[in-house]
Amino acid sequence: MSVPPTQADPCPCGRGPKYRSCCGPLHTGERQAQTAEELMRSRYAAYAVADADYLWRSWHPRTRPEHPHIDPDVRWTDLEVIDVVDGAAEDQTGVVEFRAHYLDAGERRVLRERSRFVVRGGRWLYLDGEI
Repeated sequence: MSVPPTQADPCPCGRGPKYRSCCGPLHTGERQAQTAEELMRSRYAAYAVADADYLWRSWHPRTRPEHPHIDPDVRWTDLEVIDVVDGAAEDQTGVVEFRAHYLDAGERRVLRERSRFVVRGGRWLYLDGEI
């Protein structure tokens, strides 16, 4: 299982130098994601730190599961953003395609997804994705 980062650790999303100034404030609700890509990166980081509550809060109510599943045997290791379509602060929809690298029982694997995001109530939310 992944170990939650300290505030001084590098952010698992790979964008910010420190968790405390990158995805940490999104996970704690101190601030909201400003773009679809920022939300996608923070959701990847939530999987990496096993924050199912954040995943649930950032998922569109129409498509979210009752209890998001985080596999304790998976260790997320790297994130690559491949493509971003719309999803800027002034947009209402966005698409982010990414590759999420992980270890599962010691075996290296990659999840590739094209995720769709929407703004609802002034907040970016994950709608769904195509793997």
